Parts: sequence; structure tokens; C-alpha cells
Amino acid sequence: MSTPVLLQHYKDKVVPALNEKHGYTNPHQVPQLEKIVVTSCMGKAPDRKVAVDDAVSEIAKITGQKPSITFSKKAVANFKLRAGEPLGARVTLRGERMWEFLYRFINITSPNIRDFRGIGSKGFDGRGNYAVGFADQSIFPEIELDQIKRQIGFDLIFVTTAKTDAEGKSLLSELGLPFRDTAKAAEEGAAA
Repeated sequence: MSTPVLLQHYKDKVVPALNEKHGYTNPHQVPQLEKIVVTSCMGKAPDRKVAVDDAVSEIAKITGQKPSITFSKKAVANFKLRAGEPLGARVTLRGERMWEFLYRFINITSPNIRDFRGIGSKGFDGRGNYAVGFADQSIFPEIELDQIKRQIGFDLIFVTTAKTDAEGKSLLSELGLPFRDTAKAAEEGAAA
């Protein structure tokens, strides 16, 4: 089996760049991408069970891996939600599937998003992990537009071994994740 393109890029270019930028003394200090979690919650849908089945099939098409169904932990009367009722779907990508998914997201999906100027950098959690949400699944080329039954929003969570947000952002930027340049956006906003 051949090594995924992005994994080879990580080994050849990203690790030396991070070593130079952060001055790591040990090769095990260099942050790595551990996993990518794709989640979707259908809590507001009136036909929740059918919506969860739709979310499972859409996420399976996007990631190439069958997601697990998430269930509610407790009952909430205001939302007409019972304990143990299906709420959404989640899949965790690791290894080759993770690298292939990230490669497709960076090189195929991101450029196809309408009016895309990069993803915001406010989604870091303080420990180097990054989360970003998308309103619908139609941005992925695996989804056929005429087959979409409902709009399914989902989150992508990039879990890294970085200790700080700065190291996590450096890692994801070097891998090619298209972060929005806030200084450039401020200049464009002032000029308009």
C-alpha cells in the first residue's frame, strides 16, 4: 500500500517547518494529527429518526466509513425528547482514511465552497484541537445535489497532539488547512 500524499507531505515538509518555527529538541515533541471526528446532530428535526438515518447515509458517503448513531442522555420535555432516542451521527477517522479525507477537504471541498475566504481561527479549544462547523453537506463532491433530502449541518473536529493553540494552528496551517487571514479581511472590510 502506498503512503497517503498528505502524510508524506507531513513527514517531508511539515515536521522540518515546525521544528524550525518552534525549536523542538525531540522529534516526539512535534505535534501530529491524531484523528478527525465528523459529527452531526438532528435534534431540531421534527422527524428525528428519519433525519438521523439521512445523516448516517450522508456522512458515510462523505467519509467512506459508517458512522455510529448518538443517543440522548436524558429526556427534555420542551424539545419532545426522550432518553435514549437517536439524536445524530458521529464518525472518527484515523490513519490512512483520516489523511485521505483531509487531503480531499483541503484540495477539493474547500475551493468549491461558494464565497469561501478561509475558515475562521476561533475554533481552537485551548489545547491545540480545532473544530469548525458547516451548514450543509452539499459542499462535498461525494454528495449528489439532486439526491439531497434535507440540509444536514455537521462539525469537523481536528484532534492534535499539540499542547497549545499556536502549535495546533501551525500544524494545521502547514498541512494546508485554509485559515482566513484576519488582517487581510479587515483591510477588505475597511476598503468596502
